[in-house]
Amino acid sequence: MHNMIARTPGGKMPVQIPDDTDFLSFRDQCESQDGWVARYNKGGVTVWCRDEECKTLQKLKMRIVCKDVTAETLYDVLHDTSYRKKWDTNMIDTFDIGRLTVNADVGYYSWKCPSPLKNRDFVTMRSWLPLGNDYLQLALSCEYPPKKDYVRAVSLLTGYLIQSSGANCCTLYYLTINAYIKCMVQIFQPFSPQAMKKIYKACLKYPEWKRKHEPNLKPWRYPEQNTLPCINVADLTVQRADSLENIDESSVSEEKAQHHSDDDET
Repeated sequence: MHNMIARTPGGKMPVQIPDDTDFLSFRDQCESQDGWVARYNKGGVTVWCRDEECKTLQKLKMRIVCKDVTAETLYDVLHDTSYRKKWDTNMIDTFDIGRLTVNADVGYYSWKCPSPLKNRDFVTMRSWLPLGNDYLQLALSCEYPPKKDYVRAVSLLTGYLIQSSGANCCTLYYLTINAYIKCMVQIFQPFSPQAMKKIYKACLKYPEWKRKHEPNLKPWRYPEQNTLPCINVADLTVQRADSLENIDESSVSEEKAQHHSDDDET
């Protein structure tokens, strides 16, 4: 993502809103098989990992085919924070902080981790773009005051690609590049094969729910509906993992992590 991050002489990395080239590059990564190794293929969800030369990074990609769901519905579900509170059982809180442009904002998300791990949270700059029959959403962590009792997680790049595959069917890709964390913390991240299935099930119920909850309110589609306070992108800097508290949770067993992951299966 060549335009999203540019390091300054002082070490700070200002956030730059992605352009069409960045969105196209992300779509290419989602569709490419080069260098990706399949690690999971079950229940309609495929998971790939990629070994990077830089061992401080973790790269993960997932895909699910969503039958009886339009690409537009899936796009709305990913944006609608009010509806997310209905289906995302891992979530503690989510809210929009402010808007940058008609298709970019800053948002907060926190999720539960099992004891003895501390709960995690993200603050991200998010941007989105309809591109032909595709819908894309990108996010990266930006600096924001920490919250007590949470460990701030860092996403160098996270995003979705939604591709229409018929009148009432679509495919969802999820791709993330994160800073490596000691222990199996990535198993607890809010997006897992089970979470992909939850998104799919949430999409099936969304049209009926939305009809009863401000059906015409979709500020991600209609920017004139956006009432968030404005934020200057020049005031944002990229959150770096080495600037955060170093939490070593390596004593947490892989078995306990896997058990928690299995508990999410529905």
